[in-house]
Amino acid sequence: MIDTSQIFQIKNETDFKDMALKIFKFQFENNIVYRSFCDLLYKNPSDVKTLEEIPFLPIQFFKTHNILSTTEVVQKTFSSSGTTGSITSKHLVSDIDIYEKSFNNGFKQFYGDVEDYTILALLPSYLERDGSSLIYMVDSLIKQSKKPKSGFYLDNYSELKDTLIQLDAQSEKVLLIGVSFALLDLVEEHQFELKNTIVMETGGMKGRRKELVRDELHGILKKGFGVNNIHSEYGMTELLSQAYSKGNGIFECSKTMKVFTRETEDALTILNQNKTGGINIIDLANINSCSFIATQDLGRVYNNGTFEIIGRFDNSDIRGCNLMAL
Repeated sequence: MIDTSQIFQIKNETDFKDMALKIFKFQFENNIVYRSFCDLLYKNPSDVKTLEEIPFLPIQFFKTHNILSTTEVVQKTFSSSGTTGSITSKHLVSDIDIYEKSFNNGFKQFYGDVEDYTILALLPSYLERDGSSLIYMVDSLIKQSKKPKSGFYLDNYSELKDTLIQLDAQSEKVLLIGVSFALLDLVEEHQFELKNTIVMETGGMKGRRKELVRDELHGILKKGFGVNNIHSEYGMTELLSQAYSKGNGIFECSKTMKVFTRETEDALTILNQNKTGGINIIDLANINSCSFIATQDLGRVYNNGTFEIIGRFDNSDIRGCNLMAL
């Protein structure tokens, strides 16, 4: 067994590599689905010496299999959103404390003490269904903030507008976190000149609006809220770690996460940095499911480890033969 507390004691690249290789061996030995996948690729821990050599499990497996590296009781099941009749991803979490430590450490790494903020959440599409890992995280942060005005807002834009203006005028530190379409709805109804508020989008129009490229979306939101930058959160049902952007869509990983790009025509080939490809993620916090995931996102990783998301594979084709028109 691996001492899970060590996951949150990563200090440098060497620590990360050592822990990732340990977790790879552990999951190879304890995760039936991942072991079968590795066997098909003839990949064995004895042959793997670098992070790039670790097999990355296609994210679709979370839709069709129970991805577990433990026999412990599942404490929480997170599920992705989906259209009616579509198959959703399910992330079986056997130790919810690991998720809580992960998102608390990640928030502190980028934004400091959560108690310094009033957190206003505009996440209607997530609130309207069960099993959202984002709602679980934001609800916990709201409770930890202990601010009387912290909370979720659904369609009560007028109340949210008044709260934002009041808190900002009082020089309170505010974090407004919202899904893209709801933030757009808000600035269509009300215009702001915010000085002490961080506006953070979590992506996604969820079928409510036409998809916009990031620059266009952020341009509208910057003008509407009167802010210089739009922050972003990058996470997903299948992950327990997050990355954050403080502007321009350039994300930085929390200490338990690392991102690579893979060749679009050959999913097993990891690209050099600064090249566009499919996004592969190592998430050490996923120790009890799978820490090595090939996502359906398309992006670019830079020399300093930051990354940006450019789009998604067309028709969720993991081989990426047809890429979304950008």
